[in-house]
Amino acid sequence: MAIRKFKPVTPGQRNKAISAFDEITTNKPQKSLLEPLKRTGGRNNTGQMTMRYIGGGHKKMYRIIDFLRNKDNQPAEVLTIEYDPNRSARIALVQYPDGEKRYIIAPQGLKVGQKVESGSGVAPEVGNCLPLNEIPVGTMVHAIELRPGQGAAMARSAGTFAQLAAREGNHAILRLPSGETRMVLVSCRATVGVVSNADHNLESFGKAGRSRWLGRRPHNRGVVMNPHDHPMGGGEGRATGGHPRSRKGLPAKGYKTRNPKAASNRFIIERRKK
Repeated sequence: MAIRKFKPVTPGQRNKAISAFDEITTNKPQKSLLEPLKRTGGRNNTGQMTMRYIGGGHKKMYRIIDFLRNKDNQPAEVLTIEYDPNRSARIALVQYPDGEKRYIIAPQGLKVGQKVESGSGVAPEVGNCLPLNEIPVGTMVHAIELRPGQGAAMARSAGTFAQLAAREGNHAILRLPSGETRMVLVSCRATVGVVSNADHNLESFGKAGRSRWLGRRPHNRGVVMNPHDHPMGGGEGRATGGHPRSRKGLPAKGYKTRNPKAASNRFIIERRKK
């Protein structure tokens, strides 16, 4: 997972740093696991813009990822490690003994030809998916379920992992990437290892055009708007805008928006670090 840095031969290459794609083994995705991905451009069914700063971008197909990992006790061989334009992590194409192929989130260190397995009684090795009550305490895990049979919901982004800190009765205690410590039922599944492409956070676009390729249009700050456009707008010269808040007037930067009556609060032992 190396990062390529460029010499400033052109203005767009100054400060540009992108992935070297060393781990990618093919540039042709599995056709049977592709679905068309429709873009809205931030418009609703009448063509009215309902989300700002969205539009354009390169056309892409969605890769159907197996977040359930429900094909139990069948060792699957890793055929390829591929780039996925819809997520920051790499994906791996695996083939089961009956010939079925599926995409999974590729953990760091997964190689072509390696075997991965899921289900109860499976060895807690990198890429294997098993219930939390069978994973040794202290292990790094990713693609964690929140409810049994729901499919992976937490720690799916590049370089992320959660640590299995302890087990108490029917619950496992996980330390999440955000710093939050929470309880999850031990019957929930998780995949052993750290998500691939850990250097993703070191990438730098180098030019505005790369954002446009991703479908992101220029974003203008509230401070430079007029008062009727944004609560932080107006004033003479470069005014600070007062207390940081959203366009709708909700305070930002420290204001808690989580519902204090949320049912899942009882599972959170320690909130994330600020």
